[in-house]
Amino acid sequence: MIPTAEPAQGDRRATYREVLAEPRFRLLVSTRTVAITADSLRITTFSVLVFATTGSALLSALAFGTGFLPQLFGSLLLGSLADRLPPRALIAGGYALECAAALLLALVRMPIAASLSVVALVALATPVFSGASSRLVAQCLEGDAYVLGRSLNNIAGSGAQLFGLALGGATVAALGPHRALAVSAALYLGCALAIRIRLPRLQPVEFGGTPGSARGDDGTVRASLRGAGLLLCARTVRRLMLAQWLPPAFVAGAEGLLVAYAGGRRFAPGWYAVLMGCLPVGMLVGDLLVGRLLRPPTRERLVVPLIVLMGLPLAGFAAEPGVGVSSCLLLLCGFGFAYGLGLQRPFLDALPPDGQGQAFGLLGSGGMTLQGVGPACFGSVAAGTGTGGAIALAGGAAALTAGWILTWHPPTSPAPVPNSSTGAGNGAEQYACSTPAQ
Repeated sequence: MIPTAEPAQGDRRATYREVLAEPRFRLLVSTRTVAITADSLRITTFSVLVFATTGSALLSALAFGTGFLPQLFGSLLLGSLADRLPPRALIAGGYALECAAALLLALVRMPIAASLSVVALVALATPVFSGASSRLVAQCLEGDAYVLGRSLNNIAGSGAQLFGLALGGATVAALGPHRALAVSAALYLGCALAIRIRLPRLQPVEFGGTPGSARGDDGTVRASLRGAGLLLCARTVRRLMLAQWLPPAFVAGAEGLLVAYAGGRRFAPGWYAVLMGCLPVGMLVGDLLVGRLLRPPTRERLVVPLIVLMGLPLAGFAAEPGVGVSSCLLLLCGFGFAYGLGLQRPFLDALPPDGQGQAFGLLGSGGMTLQGVGPACFGSVAAGTGTGGAIALAGGAAALTAGWILTWHPPTSPAPVPNSSTGAGNGAEQYACSTPAQ
């Protein structure tokens, strides 16, 4: 059972106009939209390049997911920096690092293994600047405005994925894959400059602080590991993270096989981009309708049905349908991604105030890591069952997550207890860690 808001605040519905009135949010969401366009262009171009070079569905899936896999390690080892350092430097630096990696892939002809290593190394830093950005959004927006802010992020991200796919197809056709990667580098550079110029140099009261750590006293790695451990020991936080991690990871496993599925079914050139574009279209429509038309308690009650809707359509790929049916199934799957809106408020409410940056970084990095594992796992399954069967299995696994959520008892938020190791005067708190892992 998902925790619901108190009636007094749970029935108040914010508007997109109210959310967009916040200038820092507008800057963050616009640069993130451009960056997702660059991500989509880079990832799909790189995946197609690897598949064309090797003819391997597994390597193509690995190319699709390599940027996700190392993020969990980055969050565990460096995540506390999202709460300790000024966000402008972190966010701008992150986009600059993505720019440098894309330029390296574009300009230097490397073996496939070396190219994968470049993407993996850059991904280690992603949780730090993404966590800092998410923390800023949580500070700018309150209540249902925060949930709608996440909805706008999702809508903009879906549109950016579509544009990135279209831009990727056109750019690869006109310039070739290596120059297409250079275009993605230019987009990252624009994001870095926009953040550096337009985001104010904030003067926070404190940037230090992860749950249970002394502010500024511990080393980065020690503070990051301690903070991540305390977050994951809290049952409510752990469950809500897993609920946001698992279904997208299974769907990513299916998505990573779409290039190989289109090739195996001998669809016309370019149809792989149409299939991959159906997921973000469904996500865009789902987030827009669920975020704008439904009240917060209703969104939270629809979490389980939307997860089922997310997974079951992919089971239809067991019959290896053609382009039309496949597109419809992927649209329905994408609509189900709106389930995440019902988890945003409970998740934010469960977080300690001084560790939100690391928590958001861990949420994103854990999700990205599992979304990297998904293509690798189901790419291996495809070797035995075929791509259609592997996609169907991925959808069934996503739908089963809904059954797990139904087994939850009404959760009680973990009670914070004073952290005696940091002194009584710094206001730090840590979560009790007395429940078994779930």
